[in-house]
Amino acid sequence: MSPSSETAHGKRLVIVESPAKAKTIKGYLGPGYIVEASVGHIRDLPGTAAEVPDRYTGEVRRLGVDVDHDFAPIYVVNPDKKSQVTKLKSLLAESDELYLATDEDREGEAIAWHLQQVLKPKVPVHRMVFHEITKDAIQEAVRNPRDLNQRLVDAQETRRILDRLYGYEVSPVLWKKVMPKLSAGRVQSVATRLIVERERERMAFRSASYWDLVGTFSTGRTAADAANPESFGARLVSVDGRRIATGRDFGPDGRLRDAALAANTLHLDEQAARALAAALEQSAFSVRSVESKPYRRSPYAPFRTTTLQQEASRKLGFGAKRTMQVAQKLYENGFITYMRTDSTTLSETAVAAARAQVTQLYGADYLPDAPRVYASKVKNAQEAHEAIRPSGDRFRTPAETGLSGDDFRLYELIWMRTVASQMKDAVGQSVTVRVGGRSADGRDAEFSASGKIITFHGFLKAYVEGADDPNAELDDRERRLPRVAEGDPLAADRLNPEGHATKPPARYTEASLVKELEDREIGRPSTYASIIDTIINRKYVFKKGTALVPSFLSFAVVNLLEKHFGRLVDYDFTAKMEDDLDRIAAGQAESVPWLKRFYFGEGEGAAAGSAAEAGNGDGDHLGGLKELVTDLGAIDAREISSFPLSEEITLRVGRYGPYVEKAAAVEGEQGQRADVPDDLPPDELTVELAEELLAKPSGERVLGTDPESGHPLVAKDGRYGPYVTEVLPEGTPKTGKNAVKPRTASLFKAMSLDTVTLEDALLLLSLPRVVGTDPDGNEITAQNGRYGPYLKRGTDSRSLTSEDQLLTITLDEALAIYAQPKQRGRAAAAAPLKELGTDPVSERPVVVKDGRFGPYVTDGETNATLRKDDEVETITPERGYELLAEKRARGPVKKAAKKAPAKKTTAKKTVAKKTTAKKTVAKATASKTAAARTTAAKKTTAKKTVAEKAAAPTPEEG
Repeated sequence: MSPSSETAHGKRLVIVESPAKAKTIKGYLGPGYIVEASVGHIRDLPGTAAEVPDRYTGEVRRLGVDVDHDFAPIYVVNPDKKSQVTKLKSLLAESDELYLATDEDREGEAIAWHLQQVLKPKVPVHRMVFHEITKDAIQEAVRNPRDLNQRLVDAQETRRILDRLYGYEVSPVLWKKVMPKLSAGRVQSVATRLIVERERERMAFRSASYWDLVGTFSTGRTAADAANPESFGARLVSVDGRRIATGRDFGPDGRLRDAALAANTLHLDEQAARALAAALEQSAFSVRSVESKPYRRSPYAPFRTTTLQQEASRKLGFGAKRTMQVAQKLYENGFITYMRTDSTTLSETAVAAARAQVTQLYGADYLPDAPRVYASKVKNAQEAHEAIRPSGDRFRTPAETGLSGDDFRLYELIWMRTVASQMKDAVGQSVTVRVGGRSADGRDAEFSASGKIITFHGFLKAYVEGADDPNAELDDRERRLPRVAEGDPLAADRLNPEGHATKPPARYTEASLVKELEDREIGRPSTYASIIDTIINRKYVFKKGTALVPSFLSFAVVNLLEKHFGRLVDYDFTAKMEDDLDRIAAGQAESVPWLKRFYFGEGEGAAAGSAAEAGNGDGDHLGGLKELVTDLGAIDAREISSFPLSEEITLRVGRYGPYVEKAAAVEGEQGQRADVPDDLPPDELTVELAEELLAKPSGERVLGTDPESGHPLVAKDGRYGPYVTEVLPEGTPKTGKNAVKPRTASLFKAMSLDTVTLEDALLLLSLPRVVGTDPDGNEITAQNGRYGPYLKRGTDSRSLTSEDQLLTITLDEALAIYAQPKQRGRAAAAAPLKELGTDPVSERPVVVKDGRFGPYVTDGETNATLRKDDEVETITPERGYELLAEKRARGPVKKAAKKAPAKKTTAKKTVAKKTTAKKTVAKATASKTAAARTTAAKKTTAKKTVAEKAAAPTPEEG
C-alpha cells in the first residue's frame, strides 16, 4: 500500500527533530501525512531550581534527581518548547496514528520516549526509523515501523542522570576552591586533562641536538627519463657499524634513552659531523645492497563520525563542530546517510552504487572481483547501522548535487571516500639502497636511501587520506631512485652536515584529540564535537592556530580533580563507565543498582574497581561520589592553584586570573605580583619571562595628590591596560546606595606607565572635557570612547584624529568640524595587513585588515574578526579560511526590529489643555503609586528567583 494513502488509515502525524528534516520528509510522504518538528528535546532535567515543581524540595530541587527514590529524574518541559508542545498536541488530536521519526540512536530514542510521555497519545504509536532521507528509505520506514526500544531509553536516561550528578556535585567544589562559575563534566574534564598532560610534557621537555650527513650521489650515467634519475640523495645511517643517532633515540630529558642504546649508537655533534664530511670528500663510494619489496596499500574504510571529523579538519580546515553542522544539514536535506555512527559497514545497496560508480568513472580495471567489507574497530559500535555515505541507491557525483561552499566540499569528501573504499589496492615496489665508502682516516660510513614506485594507483586515483603531521608523507607520494645494482660505483657530488633538534610532543588539534578520545574509548564519538566546544567556551582551552592550548585555569582545575577526585578523571575508569552504560543498553545490567554504587558507594559490586571507588585511587577513600564532594576539608585551595616556577617565583591562579608571585624578603609579608596574560601558552612561561613580568612597573606607582579632592592619584597596570585612578579615603562606602566609585581613566596610547606624570593624570581624569557651546547654546564635549576620541553635541558625534585633540581642541576647531557634512560613507580603504591566499570556497583573495573592532580576515564578501589567540603576524591561510567558514555558517546577524514611536496626541483647544494637564498630574500620581506597588512585587519575585537560581546553578554536564 502506498504511504500516501489516506483513505484506509486516516491522518497520520509524523514527528521529527528539526524543521529542515520535516520539510524533506514531507515531500516523500504525500497529503495523508502531517510532518512536524519537535525542534530538538521538548523535555529534560530542570536547568534551574525555579523550573522544579513546588512539591519538590531540598536536594531534589537542587539536582533535579531524587537520589533517595531510585534516582527518579524530575523532567520538565523546556520553557521555550511549551508553545511547540501545545501545537503538537493540537495536531495529534486531529490524527489517527502517531509516527515518532527521531534519529535512530540513543538520544533519538530518548526524544521519541519523551514525546510519547508528554503527548500521551490515545491513537496507535509507531517508531519509524531510517538512516538516510530518500523517498525509498522513508516509505520503507513507514511500512515497517517498530516499537520503542526501552533498553536504549534506559541507557540514555542513565547517562543523563550520571552526567547531572557528576556536573552538579563536582562543579560546586570548583566554585569554592578555584573560581566561581566553573564546570566539571564526566567527559569534558577527562578531555581537558589530556590537553593539560600534553602541555606538562611540553613543559618538562628538554631538546636534544644531533647531527648527520646528507649525501647526493650520482651514477655517472645520463638520465634516460624521470623514471630513472641520474642522481639521488641518501642519509648517513652508520659509522663503523654503529648506528647514527636520530630523534627517536632521545628521551624527553634530551638524553639517549638507555645505556645499551648509547653503546651501539653514535651521537654526532656539529664538530664531529663536519670532520667526517671533510674526511669523506675524496672517498670512493659504491652500492652495497639493493633490497626491493612489493608495496601494497588497501583503501581506507568509509567514514564514521570521528574519522569524518579528523579528515575534515586535515583537508578542509573544519573544526569538529563545523563538520557536524554541515553534515547535519546534508543529512536533513537527503544528501548523506546519518552522520552520528560508529559503523564502517555499507549496505548492499550502497556497495552496488559505489561499485557502479567505480566502473563508470575509472573503468573495470579498478574494480575488485568481490565487494570489500569493513569490520568496525569501535567496541560496541551501535549509534547507527551504516557508515556515512552518499544517500540513495545511486550516488550523485558532487557536480550533480547543486551544492556549493562548505556543503559541496564535505559532500565531495564523503563521496570520494565511499567510492574509493570499493576500489582495488594500490600496488608497486619499495626499494632500499645502501651506499658505502671509507674515509681518509679509515672510518667506514654507510648511507641509506628509500624509494617507492606505484605501478597501479588503484583507489589512490580517487582518494588520499590526510595526515595530522604536516611533515608526513602521503600515500600517493612517489620517490624514484636510479636503477642500480650491488657493486655499482657512485660519486659523491655533495656531503652536507645537517643539524637537528628534537621537538616537544605536538599539542592536540581537534582532529588528534578526537582520535585520542576514541582510541581510549572515552565518551561517545557523537558527543566529541560538543565536548570540544564546551571546553573552549569555558576558557579551559584556547586555540593557537589549530592547536588546542590549555589555560592556566585548566591546570588548577585538573590539579584539584587529579588529587581529590582521581578516579573520576582516570582514563581507564572513564572508559569502564562507558562499558557499563553499554551493558545497560544491552540489558546485561540494571540502571538503579549501578547508579547507587556510583553515587552512594553501596550495594553489591561496590568493591575495588567499581564505580564506588571514585576517590583518588590510593585506598584512602572508597566512598561514593556523594561522600567525596561532602568531605572537602583536605582540599587546600591555595595549594591546588599554585605551581612553582623556581624557589622564589610561583604561578598562582586567582579568582581574577593567573599571576606570578615572588616571595617577599620578610616572611609573612605579601610578595611582589604581576598578572600573566590569559592567552600565554603555559609552556612559554619561563622563569626569565616571569622575571620580566615582575620587573614591569608595579600596580601602585604613586603620582601625587589631586589638589582639588586631596586624594592620592596612582598609576596601575590592569588586565585591560595601564590606567590612572584616585585612592579614596578609608571608610568610603564601596557598595550599596551610597557607594562611591573612584575616578579612573585609561592612559593614551602614546603614554607609558613608567613615565606618566601627575599633570597627565589630572588631564586624563578631567575627561570628558567641555569644549564650549555652539551659537544655539548646545554644549560640545570631547570624549574618549571605545572606538577612539570624538566630539559630542547632543546626539551628533564626530570622530577626532588623535587622542591629543581631546585636551587641545578649541571651540572654533570643533565648530569647523561640525560645519563639515557628516561622513556617511567609508573612508578610503587602508592597505591590508597581510595576504593569505585564495579562499577554497569563495575562490576570492583573502587578506587581513585592521577594523574598528580590531584585525579581521575578509574575502571581500565575508568578514571574520580574529580571535584573541590569533595574531596578524602568525595567522596561517588555513586559519583564515576556517574563520571565514565559521562566519558563513552562522549567517548574517539579525537586527532587532525597532519599535514604532508612540504617536503624540495634540490638544486642539487651550481650555482643554488645562484640564488635560490636571488629569495628567492625577494620572501621574496614580501611575507612581501603581508603579511603586509593581516594583515592590517585582523585587519580591526577583529575590525569590535569584534565591532559587543560587540554590541550583547550572554547571556543564557531560
